[in-house]
Amino acid sequence: MNIKLCVTAVASVASIPVSLAGSGDGLPNIIYIMADDLGLGDLGCNGQRYIKTPTIDSLAANGLRFAQHYSGSTVSAPSRCALMTGQHTGNSFIRGNMGVIGVDKEHYDTALPGDIITIAEAIKPAGYASACIGKWGMGGPETEGHPLAQGFDYFYGYLGQLNAHRHFPRFLWENNTKMELGGKVFSQDSVVAKTLDFIDSHSEQPFFIYMTPTIPHADLIMPEGSLGEYEQMFAGEKPVRTGGYYNQPKPKATFAAMVARLDSDVKRVCDKLKERGIAENTIIIFTSDNGTHMEGGHDPHFFNSSGGFRGTKRDMYEGGIRTPFIVSWAKVITEPRVTDHISAFWDFMPTMCDIAGVDAPKNTDGISYLPTIMGVKRQKTHSHLYWEFHEQGGKQAVRRGDWKLIRLGVNTPNVRYELYDLSSDPTERMNRASQNSDMVRELSELMDSSHTENQHFKFKSEQK
Repeated sequence: MNIKLCVTAVASVASIPVSLAGSGDGLPNIIYIMADDLGLGDLGCNGQRYIKTPTIDSLAANGLRFAQHYSGSTVSAPSRCALMTGQHTGNSFIRGNMGVIGVDKEHYDTALPGDIITIAEAIKPAGYASACIGKWGMGGPETEGHPLAQGFDYFYGYLGQLNAHRHFPRFLWENNTKMELGGKVFSQDSVVAKTLDFIDSHSEQPFFIYMTPTIPHADLIMPEGSLGEYEQMFAGEKPVRTGGYYNQPKPKATFAAMVARLDSDVKRVCDKLKERGIAENTIIIFTSDNGTHMEGGHDPHFFNSSGGFRGTKRDMYEGGIRTPFIVSWAKVITEPRVTDHISAFWDFMPTMCDIAGVDAPKNTDGISYLPTIMGVKRQKTHSHLYWEFHEQGGKQAVRRGDWKLIRLGVNTPNVRYELYDLSSDPTERMNRASQNSDMVRELSELMDSSHTENQHFKFKSEQK
């Protein structure tokens, strides 16, 4: 991958209104596809040499690619919370992966409270039918965080993250019904099937599908006989023993096959939209919840999964939080474009509200990127972006312009700072903190002002 920060090539279509409500052609459908732990460099359009991803590459080649898009966090639950609520982790309710035991004695996750507005709730007045299909991770059964209690009309998949480590799970949920599967169903197949069913049954009205497949998160496993060309490509590789994950005898071949399966399933969704005659006015967004993982036998260095950037999942470096972000909308994006507009998961809330013609919640930290999608020159920009992470001693990061400050060891006596100029050092190899004490102080103060206290996720200095 050729790493650049400034790669704008925006075609002007300023005659198209930014507000789409009331347009004669009707509101567009939106399908937001979010892979799990897929790295920026795992896609062919970002330089992947081994794994074929022709469908996703085609979406990028014919659509809009955001070169500087960031996930909500460096792990799953807080990243998804930032996406669904429009708040960065300095203000959001869920700021880490924190397990709880549900009413059925299974492991789930910290639940969103009922008074928090999600995207599904915000756009409902515009007439959107909404579905969450795949992995949720923000509330188990009979909680206020359940997708059906958070504005979604339909849910299928994993309510909890621990169960989502298994691609052949013991059970999945459909709405409020727990389906015992006994580890005999490859969940990706049923997630795609339910997505296609929802498109079929809602093609006459605007719909929003939050499709969240769990591949290529570990376990690394595929149905028997489905490694395809990658079995021969990586013939002779050594098996990996992983401890808590499946002990994979063919880790490289399996990881590659999982990403290729994801791509082929995106094609199935695209084909269904064409079959129903609604492809032109359907927005397809493709992304990942955070950077690539190093679990279950996956070798991110071999695959260059971080696309040349430093770090992986759980890091505040670019490889942990910068994510692929592709927007396809055939009716509007008629020429391929790449934008260097700096955006993040919490921007999706105001963007969706702009599309639906409804007011975004007042507490959003996001800025709508609909002007960038439309190609008009009215795009607002962020003063800064902020992240926090409550594992590994506590971490914080802030980006203002091209400067990025990382604070490590927040919960330890040995707090340390790393400062990077992303314009000249996008791979974050040259720590400039010691030479730029004024910048460190300014960005450190910005970190502090971006963080609000949270009852569940406290840094050590806040604990009493």
